Amino acid sequence: MLFSKLNCIVRYDEPLKNHTTFKIGGNCIALIEPREVSDIVETIKICRENSIKFFVIGNGSNLLVPDEGYNGVIIKLKSEFSTIQVKDEYLIVNSGAKLSEVYTVAYENSLTGFEFASGIPGTIGGAIYMNAGAYGGEMKDIVESVEVLDLDNFELRELKNEELEFSYRKSIIQRKNYIVTTIKLKLQKGNKEEINAVYEDLRERRNSKQPLNFGSAGSTFKRPEGHFASKLIEDAGLKGYHINDAWVSEKHSGFVVNKGNASYKEVMELIEYVQKVVFEKFGVKLETEVRILKD
Repeated sequence: MLFSKLNCIVRYDEPLKNHTTFKIGGNCIALIEPREVSDIVETIKICRENSIKFFVIGNGSNLLVPDEGYNGVIIKLKSEFSTIQVKDEYLIVNSGAKLSEVYTVAYENSLTGFEFASGIPGTIGGAIYMNAGAYGGEMKDIVESVEVLDLDNFELRELKNEELEFSYRKSIIQRKNYIVTTIKLKLQKGNKEEINAVYEDLRERRNSKQPLNFGSAGSTFKRPEGHFASKLIEDAGLKGYHINDAWVSEKHSGFVVNKGNASYKEVMELIEYVQKVVFEKFGVKLETEVRILKD
């Protein structure tokens, strides 16, 4: 087989609905879970030598995949690439570590500053890519530096916080041919009881307001300047609107959810309909926050 010499997990003809929180998506040629940076490099070299496309994912928590799948290779940086080290007030984290895992290590070491990200269902690499944030915090607030693999020359580079060009749901990673490999976080010493109290408060707020019992990619739309996407959608009368199993959540109208067996086509039709109605009623263009994997 094409990737048989790789010393890591390789799954051929793998259904991507099993690797996204939306629970939607057809098969890819192969899904590869690297353990080392060298596995990433070797995978990409094989893809390029054989004119095969590739795409990097983490937890698949901000991704919508077509029902036809992806005619290429998925490089999944998750549990096999998720080492977390503690050095004083710093955490050195491989990009495949889940944000919940990073929070647990921070809490166990009485480090505060990461609580805002504890309930975001992605990996830290994905969080860096989009400068993920919640409840007043963003990744830009706690990142000291990031190591990236430059796919133009396969060299590792360190980027300081200011070089990452963080802004709302954006970073330089989106514009460059980089893969995030390791993140250095700068936290502060804190009190474990106080850290846990903040965590529990945010967890309760998240559970009470977000439709966590259905498949989704989190907030479907970015926050438009001067507005809140969820309020615009609700004011447009679209809360609970659905196309078969693709729904605008009744709990939080900023979420499009999969209530069972929604297809990519149905979710896309729903997203486009919401954008159309909101623009017609309020003149505001809603931009998707969810990444859409196109062949």
